[in-house]
Amino acid sequence: MPRSPRTAPSWVLLLRLLALLRPPGLGEACSCAPAHPQQHVCHSALVIRVKVSSEKVVPASADPADTQKMIRYEIKQIKMFKGFEKVKDVQYIYTPFDSSLCGVKLEANSQKQYLLTGQVLNDGKVFVRLCNYIEPWEDLSLLQRESLNHHYHLNCGCQITTCYTVPCTISAPNECLWTDWLLEQKLYGKQARHYVCMKHVDGTCSWYRGHLPLRKEFIDIIQP
Repeated sequence: MPRSPRTAPSWVLLLRLLALLRPPGLGEACSCAPAHPQQHVCHSALVIRVKVSSEKVVPASADPADTQKMIRYEIKQIKMFKGFEKVKDVQYIYTPFDSSLCGVKLEANSQKQYLLTGQVLNDGKVFVRLCNYIEPWEDLSLLQRESLNHHYHLNCGCQITTCYTVPCTISAPNECLWTDWLLEQKLYGKQARHYVCMKHVDGTCSWYRGHLPLRKEFIDIIQP
């Protein structure tokens, strides 16, 4: 008897949705909308620091007719920054095997540590892809590491708008313009590594650089 679509595992449905959403004409390319690290942390269900112990290619579902594959990474969780209410300790993370579905390639059995943002699916599995924020821990700036604990979370009410071409303007007082791509021609430049879009007591937001105090009255606001 054919399997009902309602019984398909949630990660299988997600893989199929990603395939349908891939823009036409990109072939095997993976396409993701750019996002500042603060946005990734605010919009992700899970943010963790990990080491990868091993990897294994596994079927995407128990259905023999389903030919899709996934990579299952066994990890050692070093620290969880977000996701406590969904999972307690993550042992495995899953990513598409197919590069056109933005599968992530991580180094296993090495000393490298990663910061991972991802989704927690209905069945409790953690799913990551290239559109998430995935960076070697050693590549993060001191400000980024400090902000994972407090400042990104505390300022999720701010909106970060990517600036691709001039002129760039904000449309609301709680917006910050992200200009790394325009000024440096790279995704994670000065603003991504050294600035937080900070919300003030009057509801406005602006970029803040430097040591971040753990209080609401932020001073010395500097525009990049």
